[in-house]
Amino acid sequence: MIVEADGGSRGNPGPAGYGAVVLDADGERVLAERKGGLGVTTNNVAEYTGLIEGLRAAAELGATRVDVRMDSKLVVEQMCGRWKIKHPSLQPLALQARDIAARFDEVTYQWVPRAQNARADRLANQAMDSQSAAPQQPEEPAEPEQTMIPLETTSTEADSRPAPAQWTGAQGAPTRLFLLRHGETAMSLERRYSGRGDVPLTDQGRAQAAAAAKRFAAMKPARLRTGDEDPGGPVPVVSSPLSRAVATAEQVAAALGSTVEHHPGLLETDFGQWEGLTFAEAAARDPELHTAWLGDASVSPPGGESFDVVHGRVRRARDELLARYGGRTIVVVTHVTPIKCLLRMALNVGPELMFRLHLDIASLSVVEFYPDGHACVRLVNDTAHLE
Repeated sequence: MIVEADGGSRGNPGPAGYGAVVLDADGERVLAERKGGLGVTTNNVAEYTGLIEGLRAAAELGATRVDVRMDSKLVVEQMCGRWKIKHPSLQPLALQARDIAARFDEVTYQWVPRAQNARADRLANQAMDSQSAAPQQPEEPAEPEQTMIPLETTSTEADSRPAPAQWTGAQGAPTRLFLLRHGETAMSLERRYSGRGDVPLTDQGRAQAAAAAKRFAAMKPARLRTGDEDPGGPVPVVSSPLSRAVATAEQVAAALGSTVEHHPGLLETDFGQWEGLTFAEAAARDPELHTAWLGDASVSPPGGESFDVVHGRVRRARDELLARYGGRTIVVVTHVTPIKCLLRMALNVGPELMFRLHLDIASLSVVEFYPDGHACVRLVNDTAHLE
């Protein structure tokens, strides 16, 4: 297959987007198209993202040999190994691209003039345009109740409430993800960066987990099924491997008669040398880097990983869960950053969301992903079970 990929930003850094097209080996038939906004970032980050999404689309189509064509000389030369990757924001993206490329028997990279990359360029520009366009209102806007999953609703009321698919045009049975943040730890109580450090729940954290479990136990069976194609049975509970998430998940699983599955893709951000520091301590230690990190998802803490890298990791985890549990309900117990990433995917927005969304300890959010690519956010940061 042939992958044509591109990306750009208006300002460098500025509002950015990517585009990717997968064609058959003859280059005559379009097999898949991908595009998306990236918020404010650089041309090169957008170009690498276009490459990653194009390779991912080709892998999903079962390609064994891929010919990548891009008008970015930098990306082509770096992926061929002829140029060094010096910028820290591009290094993790290049690694991600190479990880996907390793799935194929053969991948080649070819530079082409921009005129020969018009399809991908058009998609990237559409993605950039969409970020500055005014939001469009649906012809028949839904009532607020249609986008929420209340704690107390009879099964009759739940069944009669219009599903999001009825007013978005989404096709197929959605995969519904209940996104639960773990309970309180000593680190979260003291507002310290808590990433890969394996800290246990406090007594209050265990009580919060029990309250969340009680909420799930009280849900009507119809609320935990996404439609007629859902086979029923125990609801899968998938957790980050860190003990604070596992301890929370175990209480939920017990309430649902299920078991806990661990997934490394749901780990919290690796904060590197900022692990265990407060906001003020990290800012005092690395003032310029900390300031840059607060506004740029491609910037990594010293010795840690950027939000862009986490987003790619969580996206792969989500794709695996959708492939395994498509059309069902899943409880996902994890941390702040992975939940923000999943909400960002469902909303199809840029990385600014990472810096503008607050999620409380033990809060619940709900998203649905449809087979045709549609998604719906039904609940965000709900803590009714803690009150």
